[in-house]
Amino acid sequence: MTTTARTRAALLWAAESFVRRFAREDPSCGDPEARVHEIAAAIAAHGTYEHTPEELAYGARVAWRNSARCIGRLYWQSLTVRDLRHVTQPDDIARECFEHLRLATNGGRIRPMISIFAPDRPDRPAARLLGEQLVRYADDPRSAQRVAVLRELGWKGGEERFEVLPLTVQTRPHGTPEFYEIPEDAVLEVPLTHPQHGGFAALGLRWYAVPAVSDMTLEIGGISYPAAPFNGWYMGTEIGSRNLADTDRYNLLPAVAELFGLDRGDERSLWRDRALVELNLAVLHSFTLAGVTVADHHTESRRFLAHVEREERHGRTVPADWSWIVPPLSGSATAVFHRYYTPPDPFATPAFRHRPTPWGEPQSDGCPFLTGSSVH
Repeated sequence: MTTTARTRAALLWAAESFVRRFAREDPSCGDPEARVHEIAAAIAAHGTYEHTPEELAYGARVAWRNSARCIGRLYWQSLTVRDLRHVTQPDDIARECFEHLRLATNGGRIRPMISIFAPDRPDRPAARLLGEQLVRYADDPRSAQRVAVLRELGWKGGEERFEVLPLTVQTRPHGTPEFYEIPEDAVLEVPLTHPQHGGFAALGLRWYAVPAVSDMTLEIGGISYPAAPFNGWYMGTEIGSRNLADTDRYNLLPAVAELFGLDRGDERSLWRDRALVELNLAVLHSFTLAGVTVADHHTESRRFLAHVEREERHGRTVPADWSWIVPPLSGSATAVFHRYYTPPDPFATPAFRHRPTPWGEPQSDGCPFLTGSSVH
């Protein structure tokens, strides 16, 4: 069997498995046998096939359901799917990404959403979005290499604190990427204050509302969609315990400890722990005050176990990576800590797959949806 024949056989097997699963879970989708024959003919003629809109939506939602690192999968069926497979030009892709942010923001009531652009074709890779998320800040240490690349492309920004990076689109494997400044009306930001300490606002902190992951490939039935930005809403610890507190990120625990008068001379004072709680409290308080959806780690842990119970009633196991599901603050005090889970299956599909960025930047933060910005 030639390489091409093996590739087509593997694609047909993946497509058939996907179609049959879809039919089992949603009998209204029609006769799987007829659909398999249709797909087989398309692969034989063109080396690939196209998903129906219904297959695309189902596949994207199940990819979320299969995300072993995500604590927020209770809501997988509510994912809004934007079918943008016809959009291929960089200017149009950028425009639709900005619209994604506006729609997902929804005035602060964050909508779980995915925008799916054209898939890879045989010998014709599709467009990629270069960067972990649609929104990132230039002064975040995690963005250093991305800022360097943007400046090589001619970007003049990056001097201000919490300055939003441009969106970067690459439509050819070795072509020069295009970058686009994100309009102000597409990025909702929340200034951070503290419910008990009026001086907290003087730290000048803020964070964006929509964690839209953009550097993962959506794989459905053997078809890869490399540009498929998606989001849920933040869990507070993603911002307060990781983005703002990690020593290789904003490293703000010393500043918060000083603000609250904590003794940093002795680790036994637990100044880091106390500062971490105050920082997380500020995040939850500020997002709530601004009317922006945010989850706390105790509530979301209970919801995840409700998801596990519901999936088990449907005869499905829930793959979960314990080290990602347990929150990075007060882990042992949450409901998800004291149990084991089905190990993740690296071959599970549909799925969101990591891919390396051109500049070797660390890959996407954790969970594609509720954990928009953490690296455990």
